[in-house]
Amino acid sequence: MRDANTGCGGTPDHRVVVTEVGMRDGLQAIARTMHTDDKKRWIDASYAAGVRHMEVASFVPAKLLPQMADAEAVIAHALTCPGLVVTALAPNLKGVQRAIDSGVHRIVVPISVSEAHSLANVRKTPRDMIDAFAEMCAMAAGRAQMIAGLSTVFGCTLQGDVPQDDVAALARQAVAAGADVVALGDTTGQATPRQVGEIVEKVRAVAQGKLRSLHFHDTRGLGLVNTLVGLQHGIREFDASLAGLGGCPHAPGATGNVNAEDLVFMLHSMAFETGIDLDALIAVRAVLAAALPGEPLYGYLARAGLPSHMRPSPAGAAMNAAGTQASVSS
Repeated sequence: MRDANTGCGGTPDHRVVVTEVGMRDGLQAIARTMHTDDKKRWIDASYAAGVRHMEVASFVPAKLLPQMADAEAVIAHALTCPGLVVTALAPNLKGVQRAIDSGVHRIVVPISVSEAHSLANVRKTPRDMIDAFAEMCAMAAGRAQMIAGLSTVFGCTLQGDVPQDDVAALARQAVAAGADVVALGDTTGQATPRQVGEIVEKVRAVAQGKLRSLHFHDTRGLGLVNTLVGLQHGIREFDASLAGLGGCPHAPGATGNVNAEDLVFMLHSMAFETGIDLDALIAVRAVLAAALPGEPLYGYLARAGLPSHMRPSPAGAAMNAAGTQASVSS
């Protein structure tokens, strides 16, 4: 096991990338469709809070996911934010071409390890998806970073157990097909801490340094624990969703991505750097509350607030404000 403050390459690394996936994974899991202008407000508010990686849309037929029908417009807006890394999901060649044309920086292609889930989700076997992924990578070469988003890595509600050897084999095939990054997804919310450590190490052994990201759901309350194990094994990029929105249409019961606010709180408490202003991030929840009235918003930190030992005293807050004003004036 790697030290919690050691990166994948074995050098000290206190920087963690938190990718906001609520605009895609969160919104696809609810019945209502958020208005495009509200999505733009969400992007702007998250950007102002310091979020610099966002997965904002997916390129799928509008009749299947009307929530994503405005993908090009949302991406065009996101690309106006300087320094924001914009990601989209695309499950097929047509979708990848649309994503490339939209100008996104990164494209996630979902490749299920579970054959049952793969057939339900994209109507292809995992082997067929690898063949298609190779074509996608050739298409995107030099234009967008290609992420092999391996899903149902930790278990599947349709198939049941997903052998770790199958995960490693698919990761090896994805790298051979041209993946720039391999990401492991707990699509169905079944991951356990021991399992996470074992699979990360097994995949790292075959991924040629390209395993960099984990995507957990908090269905059984282990999302942050599994993230901690990922950190201990050198992973430094994690997906999360504001207010814990999210799920998968083909994974019954797998509701809720890891809550972004709670994740950032945990990372900051461990002296990791994210570049995100936690108070500002919590405030972004107001955008969701206004745009999706009545939609459940989850999160422990938003409910309980920061612990007293982590809140600045009134005197300290005044001194910080005065110092900020002095530096601005000078």
